[in-house]
Order: sequence, then structure tokens, then C-alpha cells
Amino acid sequence: MKELIEAIVKPLVDSPEHVEITELETENQITYRLSVHKEDIGKVIGKQGRIAKAIRTVVYAAGSNSSKRIQLEIND
Repeated sequence: MKELIEAIVKPLVDSPEHVEITELETENQITYRLSVHKEDIGKVIGKQGRIAKAIRTVVYAAGSNSSKRIQLEIND
């Protein structure tokens, strides 16, 4: 899943080397925390959050076969 998030986000940003994804797994949930360079946060979120919503939709769909709930957090 981390590779999928990287493949989606890296082409969107100006500093792909600053893209970091951490995975936190609990009993019933997997949380992915996406960190990008401060100047790129707007590109990842998009106007009115449209790009962030689209990324989350793809990630949730890819994880739908998992028994755990998938969550994506975007941090700057």
C-alpha cells in the first residue's frame, strides 16, 4: 500500500525526495501518515481537498479486501 501511495503522490509534488509514508497498525486499523515538503502540501490536498479525497478513495478501494480499516492522514 505504501508503494501505491508513493506512486500517486510523487508525480504531484516538486520535491519527491521529501515524500515520507509511515504505517501504524493496530488491532483493527492501519493508518498511513503521508508527509510532504511544506511547499507541496497544497498540491497534495488540491482545491477544496479534491486531490486528497481522490487519493483516499483509491487507497480505501485498494484496501477493501483487507479485514482492517484503512486510514490516510496527510501531514505537512
